[in-house]
Amino acid sequence: MDITILLLVPALLLSLYAQHKVQSTFRKFANVNAQRGLTGSEVAAQLLAAAGIRDVAIEDVPGQLTDHYDPRDKTVRLSEAVYHNRSLAAIGVAAHEVGHAIQHHEDYTPLALRSGLFPVVNIGSRLSMPLLMLGLFMSYSGFGMWMLYSGILLFSFVVLFQLVTLPVEFNASSRAIALLREQHILTDSEAAPAKQVLDAAALTYVAAAIMGLLNLLRFLLLARRR
Repeated sequence: MDITILLLVPALLLSLYAQHKVQSTFRKFANVNAQRGLTGSEVAAQLLAAAGIRDVAIEDVPGQLTDHYDPRDKTVRLSEAVYHNRSLAAIGVAAHEVGHAIQHHEDYTPLALRSGLFPVVNIGSRLSMPLLMLGLFMSYSGFGMWMLYSGILLFSFVVLFQLVTLPVEFNASSRAIALLREQHILTDSEAAPAKQVLDAAALTYVAAAIMGLLNLLRFLLLARRR
């Protein structure tokens, strides 16, 4: 029996709680409209204009909570529940994605580091687990141990990416709330619920980073055992 799997239990519980928290918080404030009555897409357009950014597009995408900023083609993509919605939840999410666009515009260092890591992480996310599994299965041989440690190295880049993501997400959220107040899009009483939505979303990134760290520790322990 591999008892190292027990290391992942706290992170798994936190991940389940984070997913529940973000969905329940979004639903709670998805039915509370802001006083100004702007939709998520209108808020995004206003905040981009206020930041002097005119080369970023705004598009709607299908799905729930699929909102993101794509730095490759400079596009803020908002889910249907955010793009057309006038709720505090939608406005908070839209402003958060604009926060990423502003980070990109200003060459925010953690975002640039995350973008630089992406090609390696893309490879690592595909190859690390097959290498780890084969390496553990063939650890009786030198080639098997080489595969095992290669998988650990590639997986460590995935974990590093998750860690670098944390300041990127927290900074985008803090920018979002500040911008919504500065542009008088939300009152102070309205900004608090929007912040709750963004804080709940940030918890999912924290849970992912903790899961990645504990998985990396687990693989190191398994390698040492062999």
